Amino acid sequence: MSTSKYKEPLLLLTGDLIVLIASLWLSLFFRSFEFPGSSLFFEHLAPFGVLFVLWGIVYYIAGLYDKHILVLRSQLLGILFNTQVVNSFIAVLFFYLIPFAGITPKTILLFFLIISFGLLALWRMYGRTLIGSRRKELALLIGSGEESRQLWRVVNTNKNYNLKFHSMVDIESLGTIDFDEEVIRTVYSNNITTIVVDLKNDKIATILPKLYNLIFFKIKFIDIYRVYEDIFDRIPLSLVGYSWFLENISSSTHIGYDFLKRLMDIVVGTVAALVSLLFYPFVIIAIYLEDRGPIFIFQERIGRGNTLIRIAKFRTMNNPIDKQITKVGSFLRATRIDELPQLWSILAGSLSLVGPRPELPALVQHYEKEIPYYSVRHLIKPGLSGWAQIKDYNAPRVVADVQKTKSKLSYDLYYLKNRSFILDLKIALRTLKTLLSRSGV
Repeated sequence: MSTSKYKEPLLLLTGDLIVLIASLWLSLFFRSFEFPGSSLFFEHLAPFGVLFVLWGIVYYIAGLYDKHILVLRSQLLGILFNTQVVNSFIAVLFFYLIPFAGITPKTILLFFLIISFGLLALWRMYGRTLIGSRRKELALLIGSGEESRQLWRVVNTNKNYNLKFHSMVDIESLGTIDFDEEVIRTVYSNNITTIVVDLKNDKIATILPKLYNLIFFKIKFIDIYRVYEDIFDRIPLSLVGYSWFLENISSSTHIGYDFLKRLMDIVVGTVAALVSLLFYPFVIIAIYLEDRGPIFIFQERIGRGNTLIRIAKFRTMNNPIDKQITKVGSFLRATRIDELPQLWSILAGSLSLVGPRPELPALVQHYEKEIPYYSVRHLIKPGLSGWAQIKDYNAPRVVADVQKTKSKLSYDLYYLKNRSFILDLKIALRTLKTLLSRSGV
């Protein structure tokens, strides 16, 4: 797609910043019904600028810069209201517990909170037309499989993408159609400017010379993998083959990234592990009082390089035979407190804060037989949370589910291909948001 992956988030961020600055100016105006002078405005802009950065982090964690937030118009006001509540609390703490340059703007802050919410709501609800007003490129889709059909449906039902598919050609039917008559003529007669095509499919070879000729008529070609990944944040399993893995997946060491990742594991893991100790007495007493059973359970999981690793969890079931979740265990699972002991595995180095979640050995054996390329997720160290966990909320836990695991694998592959410190940080922040909302991951 011609749209940059970061163009819409940057536009949203710029709009939010303009709205916040305008809200501050209006707040100063309504305090005295006089136009604020430049000295007064900049005197307040300095501390409020720090507040804007903090608010921006909250917006990011809440998902307000995701490309899909443009579609969720019915949910937008609720998300904005929740973030405004959090940001109001942050603003009060910022100005009253940490006075900045002697400013404690009671009236201005009240005006600012009200005005900024109203303007942000207007900007996000109706300013989105500025993003969606771009001229759409008419495109032809040449692909096969469910992912190709899913791409067709999503692109053509979402007016915020600057691409629209005029028609789709199934690669499997290339041998039964007149390509010149049904495809080339369609491109010319409908002013199609872009062709999204699965160039890695072996059956595409027969039409490559004809596609080549279209270059001279200013037709642009885009790999279907790139479009799908950009829209869905995952890799289309039915479209990938061995060549894709050879081109995109590597287990080689990235010194800078590996250093930062391990540093984050140690720093954040140490702080989190020490804070988690505050919960241990209450959890231990609750588990013991319910059924007098053991406090911890220890499980073997598959780690990096298909090696066995041992992780600890607070026990949430009554016994290994019945496998019934206890009342205390239900609460521990809902709040993810049962996984706090795994923080020590992060410090030991067998787990990372971020990475594909490690599976039980029996499930791994089953999935490796049923799902092609499943074992590639073991090229890197598993994590306490991962891209699949914040994206695919229906991922299976203990019972085998091939279809759901295929979906989870598509997100794991996306992480394997695109892993970076920024992506790790994004996953960590989103996981924190999920834990605080008690929705589970």
